Amino acid sequence: MNVINQIGNHPELSMDAMRQVLQPIEKARGLPNSCYTDTSVNLYERQRVFAEGWACAGFAIDAPNKGDLFPFEFAGLPLLLMHGKDDVIRVFHNVCQHRGRTLVDKPANFKKAVACPYHSWTYGLDGALIGTPHVGGVGEHSCPDFDKDGVGLQLVRSAVWFGLIFVDLSGEAEEVDRYLASVSERWKEFAKVPLVHTGEDCTIRFDLDCNWKLAVENYCEAYHLPWVHPELNRYSPLEKHYSIVQESYSGQGSECYTPNFPAGSPVFPDAPGLSAFWDGGAEYIALYPNVLLGIHRDHFYAVLIQPDGPGKTRERFEIFYYDEAVRGPEFVQARATNKELWQAVFAEDRASVESMQRGRRSPGFDGGKFSPVMDRPTHFFHIWVARALMNGRIREQGSTE
Repeated sequence: MNVINQIGNHPELSMDAMRQVLQPIEKARGLPNSCYTDTSVNLYERQRVFAEGWACAGFAIDAPNKGDLFPFEFAGLPLLLMHGKDDVIRVFHNVCQHRGRTLVDKPANFKKAVACPYHSWTYGLDGALIGTPHVGGVGEHSCPDFDKDGVGLQLVRSAVWFGLIFVDLSGEAEEVDRYLASVSERWKEFAKVPLVHTGEDCTIRFDLDCNWKLAVENYCEAYHLPWVHPELNRYSPLEKHYSIVQESYSGQGSECYTPNFPAGSPVFPDAPGLSAFWDGGAEYIALYPNVLLGIHRDHFYAVLIQPDGPGKTRERFEIFYYDEAVRGPEFVQARATNKELWQAVFAEDRASVESMQRGRRSPGFDGGKFSPVMDRPTHFFHIWVARALMNGRIREQGSTE
């Protein structure tokens, strides 16, 4: 491949292939196979797609109380959720500023401060370095030549929205309010609704043998419902779905979401003050790059998509309700039924996304074509990824000229 045409140091990615993605949907091709199978492309994508803008990294429920610390990994980096004494949840790089040991290895609660297990350098719940035992010699916990100010944990730009933790690892992305403006406006009726999570009966996890983008693409469209989700298609039929395409997300909505719960099941409380649309309406969007959202009159869910190399994906699915009453014993079976319903729907997708991953190894396929009508949300996601990769190339060129 002509070096001028390749993206970064990746001959597997070409500007020509990306330009084909950007074509009008009638002429466009999808992202090339290398975007799903190549390890070096996956690492490049980690930087350009996940580390240079806002992305979902976790859930606020992992650190619900003051003093809670929750270590996790995102985009290959050790990070730390810290719920401060001021009731603010922050994200830090989970690395002690002394010798680079990870500071916290498992979830914990510290009322005032946390000490590194290696040399006991100690940090407040705002990340400030507050203790340095023997730094000036045995029994000398300060040193004239060492200033603790400015040596605290490295803060990661972050925000909490709908119970989700978003991070900007670059520190240079647009304001988070702008990133979330469109979806916040779209779902403004739910803006002040409390989100109630009741524990394991609200949590689902999947490990998939596919590239993370296939999980997103599959979620964006309703085209496959009649064949992959026949039961879901019965109470939320394809003909009642519509496409959603916006700057930072795409997906589909349903004008008729009416699942059948067992007779006698209690009804989950609705979010208060909703318009008539939500009586039977629901919407499902992929907020780029990596979180799948589903909103209904009586519950909301979010699915965190976590790449694990080019061919594996971890999904963490959390369900939230809108009223503390759902914690009551009368809702135990209803919560279990709702979880089982969504678990079955997402399990039905497994065969398709894993089969598409195997198909990406074939020389008989390289990107594919789109339905001009049914695949608009999927095509727009491809465009978003292609632009992120192309913009990375442009920045790299500028840095070497």
